[in-house]
Amino acid sequence: MLRNRYPRTDLFALVPQLGLRLEPQLEQLDRLLDDDELFELVRGDLGRRHPLTRSRGRPSTPVEVILRMLVVMRLYGWSYEQAEYFVNDSLVLRQFCRVYFERVPDDTTLIRWAAAIGPETLQTLNDRVVQLARSLRATRGRRLRVDTTAVETNVHFPTDSGLLVDGVRVVSRLLRRARSALGETAADLGEAFRSRIRTARRVAQQLHRLARRKGDQGRETMKAAYGRLIAAAKRTAAQGRRVSETLRQRTDEPSTRRLAERLAEAVPQLKRAIRQAERRVLKGESVPSGEKLLSLFEPHTQVVPRFKPGWPVEFGRKIRLDEVEGGIVAGYAVLEHAGGQDQPYLCDALADHERRFGRAPGLLAADRGMASAANERLAEQAGVKHVALPHVGKASLGRRAEEKGRRFREGYRFRAGIEGRIHALKRDYGLKRCRYRGERGFGRWVGWGVLAHNLAKVAGAARG
Repeated sequence: MLRNRYPRTDLFALVPQLGLRLEPQLEQLDRLLDDDELFELVRGDLGRRHPLTRSRGRPSTPVEVILRMLVVMRLYGWSYEQAEYFVNDSLVLRQFCRVYFERVPDDTTLIRWAAAIGPETLQTLNDRVVQLARSLRATRGRRLRVDTTAVETNVHFPTDSGLLVDGVRVVSRLLRRARSALGETAADLGEAFRSRIRTARRVAQQLHRLARRKGDQGRETMKAAYGRLIAAAKRTAAQGRRVSETLRQRTDEPSTRRLAERLAEAVPQLKRAIRQAERRVLKGESVPSGEKLLSLFEPHTQVVPRFKPGWPVEFGRKIRLDEVEGGIVAGYAVLEHAGGQDQPYLCDALADHERRFGRAPGLLAADRGMASAANERLAEQAGVKHVALPHVGKASLGRRAEEKGRRFREGYRFRAGIEGRIHALKRDYGLKRCRYRGERGFGRWVGWGVLAHNLAKVAGAARG
């Protein structure tokens, strides 16, 4: 049964001789998180974890405790295990998280409840925090700067051989579990449970050594080795398909059904890796970046061009950040496509700003990646008074004179501040590398980072 909160207890009053109190930032955050709308949004998602979560079962960890512990975790950059340890060990954090003298939820409990809060809810939570910032006059939304950045997914450097070995390993591991689940039926499938992990790893090690060879002979030897690796992967995929069909006929047990579902996900990914290796290595084709599979575990990962010396690309997802004065990230979005120019995203940033603040910003600033004549016209039609978008290409004399003027230079200097904001989000709030799994997990990771940052900013403004 979903529980809202524990009975209120003032731990500081029970031990006055210690002189304990919340530090100023936590004191302001404590007031912000008492907001009923924030509480109800989180409660709505947690109540959908199971059909009868709200009314049946043992009393759960309270919604209030979950929300506050997740905020503290991202505020200080802790893992789930560290959050459990430090909250359990500190009377101050017990008071802030409203745990009091109750048992602190362990890390696995936090993980399960955190996964129930969707990325859409975190977007709405961030909108509510922006409203709180407006009510506290931390921002008025008069100036807007927009930029994009890349957040890495938690994957190793993608290679065709690595993808094939990962696929063989994952499917073979599932086949081993399926053999135990099927019991006596497994004997009828014969060689379908044979593991080819050792073969795949041995060939992959050979590929690393063969990669040093030059010339036509070296390339032919590499192709031959890749052919052996692809053949082992194909046989493993065929085994996985055969066992998956048998498991689907026995869906009476939940464990068997879950195994069938996991095999149904893993085998197509392995087949995709096989087709990609055949195209790139055996046929010599160039696979477009949008069609590449970069990870079996994070298939939504994309190639993000960086255009920087020594760092040409990243592997992750591109996000858009909309920052207003006061250092508040009013909006963010995980973008569908990592390649190409950023000009199309400025329209969405303006529309989101008008939805949140009820009007267009007085100043709009962005870098050359978002600058275009069409975007300037769009901003002027939306009612933006001052547009600081640098001209792309050869500018006329009048345009060069305009960009040297005081108003344009001040606006463009304001734009430069978002680079520091991106650095702070990556350094302090986890946006350098996503630690959650899956596309929805990526959205949740980015959402919690932006939300924790904004709460800290609003708390700082209220304290000041």
